[in-house]
Amino acid sequence: MASLTVRSLDEGLVRLLRIRAAENGRSAEAEHREILRQALEGDRKAPSRAEAAKRLAALQDELRGQSFDAAADLRESRRSRMQQLTGSDEGM
Repeated sequence: MASLTVRSLDEGLVRLLRIRAAENGRSAEAEHREILRQALEGDRKAPSRAEAAKRLAALQDELRGQSFDAAADLRESRRSRMQQLTGSDEGM
């Protein structure tokens, strides 16, 4: 499991974190993890199989008839990046 260090926090914010943690019966570290989880994942639950199938079908309908050329897209991306970095697309 990864670790995360947060530096230079305002003392008032740390105090609020500790109060919130105590109110929820958790350590400040556990409360911090929960706050991050909620902020990044939300309280959403995994979609049901039926919902996932419905969303997949909608995406397939939206993309139907479109063609994709991954190699050409990659070449263009590299050319564009080289031009940004060097001002020239020589060597591409």
